[in-house]
Amino acid sequence: MNLTYNLNNHFSSVLNHVHNTFNQVTCSGASVFIIHNDSIVLEEYIGKQSNKNDARMVSADTQFHIASVRKSYIGFAIAYALYYGYLEDIDDLVLKYLPELDKAIWRETTIRHLLTHTHGLHQKEDIVFREYPTGQNWTYRQVGIDALTQIVKKTTKKTVSEIIHEQVFRPLGFFESNWYAHKHDKLVEVILRDGGDVNWKTSDSTEGDKANMYVSARELAFWGYFHLKQGKIDGKQIVPKEIIQLATSVQSPSEIDQDLPQNGFLWFVKDLPATKSEIGAEVPIGSYQILGYTGVTLLVIPQENLVAVRMFNSFGSPEGYNYLSDVRSFGDNLMNCLQSISMDV
Repeated sequence: MNLTYNLNNHFSSVLNHVHNTFNQVTCSGASVFIIHNDSIVLEEYIGKQSNKNDARMVSADTQFHIASVRKSYIGFAIAYALYYGYLEDIDDLVLKYLPELDKAIWRETTIRHLLTHTHGLHQKEDIVFREYPTGQNWTYRQVGIDALTQIVKKTTKKTVSEIIHEQVFRPLGFFESNWYAHKHDKLVEVILRDGGDVNWKTSDSTEGDKANMYVSARELAFWGYFHLKQGKIDGKQIVPKEIIQLATSVQSPSEIDQDLPQNGFLWFVKDLPATKSEIGAEVPIGSYQILGYTGVTLLVIPQENLVAVRMFNSFGSPEGYNYLSDVRSFGDNLMNCLQSISMDV
């Protein structure tokens, strides 16, 4: 990507915000990367990749575990499958593509419900059960993500990882974004709060179906920039813009409570002034964001031609730290910086 450097001290308060979060969560390293008006305006690396004495310093090629931010790649794969006709409609029933599932449990669940976290299903151990009727509430459950990756593989005959590498990573020359079966020296160690968090799970799958994806700050920002530019980079349309538009526009069921979070293809999308939105109140309509439990945030603000990434190698929220409040204030802080820039012009 032909992006120029135009480092801008107007974004210093964002760097301060990241340092403040770094000091609140349980981590050893962090980074922040901002693209504004097609220039890199902030790039900073903080701390080390682990707590070991000889740990590597966090650098431009350091790859962070992005946790649920990986869902933006899954959302892309679903949009790809829909655009190219592997899927007919996101309002198709899941059972149309995965007929082996329990019909009594899954019978009214659509792909739209999976993409917008409104499917109402939960899973404990190997048992899937219904928490509430489809489309009536919003909950963040892994069972819907598992079904989406199965649908991708069954319909396209490709894994999520294969689609992403073929459509995006190879054309754009991304070598710092991948699903890993084995660690290497450029991957951070995720720092657990108590050293044995039962919610922390690893996998050796490289298909893009599990939470073992690591990405550098710059390539996560470039992934956001790829969406901001609707798939057109350096004058070349890498993927059809309709794929990006599908993924980043509101797809939540119209009947859902308007105060609940709104989603595109797994992205959080700013539309109505929802009280439970995970995007800052000052961030304009049309913006979209994806979050990870390791503290990773990718925010795209098309109205301001801006992409912002912050990354940590933490896991979960320590006592006294309000994750949602912090991530909302990250976006609001960015908007304050943009306001200061406009006042100086």
